[in-house]
Amino acid sequence: MAKIKVTQVKSKIKRPLDQKRTLDALGLRKIGHTVEHDASPTILGMVKKVQHLVSVEEA
Repeated sequence: MAKIKVTQVKSKIKRPLDQKRTLDALGLRKIGHTVEHDASPTILGMVKKVQHLVSVEEA
């Protein structure tokens, strides 16, 4: 399965609780933090929900 790298580029301060929890579920803690995940439909849906706070690239 393909891998993607997700990097948090904006703060989660003043964001709705569901977006904060989505970032936590992705494993992102602070700006500049990068995690690698499989490109499953579940992960891609979570990334789409917070696409304005993260950047995504293929690994």
